[in-house]
Amino acid sequence: QVRLVESGGGLVQAGGSLRLSCAASGLIFSFTNMGWHRQAPGKQRELVATISVGGRTNYADSVKGRFTISRDNAKSTVYLQMNSLKPEDTAVYFCAASGDWGQGTQVTVSS
Repeated sequence: QVRLVESGGGLVQAGGSLRLSCAASGLIFSFTNMGWHRQAPGKQRELVATISVGGRTNYADSVKGRFTISRDNAKSTVYLQMNSLKPEDTAVYFCAASGDWGQGTQVTVSS
């Protein structure tokens, strides 16, 4: 079965950076499109970024220029580098693949 395990969340001040990781198993990672989503308290889950098997990336307008998604097929891991963080980036961040979800990792940005 597919297993997605996120890590790297935490508390950071506005303007700071964090790098999230998602280790995947139970799927053929190099043939799977991957994505990061987030859900803030009281809000719907929203797409943050995606990366295709060919490395094509797509970002939500709210994170363009600040976040970078990447993948390491040898490690079956997808990353989300988050720079210039803002308080509105505070949310639980989820890794997604082929309809499966990880358990999420909390990111809190203080002002």
